[in-house]
Amino acid sequence: MAYWLWLSLLVLALDQATKWIVDHSMQVYQTIELLPFFQLTYLRNQGAAFSFLSDAGGWQRWFFVALSVTFSLGIAYWLFRLPQGRRWEAAAWSLVLGGAVGNLIDRVIFGYVIDFLDVFYGQWHWPAFNVADSAITVGIAMLLIDSFRSPSTE
Repeated sequence: MAYWLWLSLLVLALDQATKWIVDHSMQVYQTIELLPFFQLTYLRNQGAAFSFLSDAGGWQRWFFVALSVTFSLGIAYWLFRLPQGRRWEAAAWSLVLGGAVGNLIDRVIFGYVIDFLDVFYGQWHWPAFNVADSAITVGIAMLLIDSFRSPSTE
């Protein structure tokens, strides 16, 4: 199922391209309103999801790098071992892999992850995220759906 690595590469390319555009066209904390519930807000997240451990003093960068490398290698190994007919699962893992590597690149190069997609309602804001985070979320959702499907369903 290594065939599905094209999807990982697509996610990685879209993620890095959008982050490059944001980094080169916006200032940190700048906001561009697009819809009544959605805007672009340039943030630099030194932590994990929902800024977990973002103010931990710096050690978290290399912890998250090591974690990302470990999970990415594990996912790649799993993809290569998947039976041919498991296309849904292969696509899901490929999305997760592309997103993990996208955020890993940011952590290694910058020491933080560039987030910029900001969904909100009134004063309540969902934590800002990026294309990599979106791919990881969709991939995990697909894996959860897959876990409830019968083995013969594809």
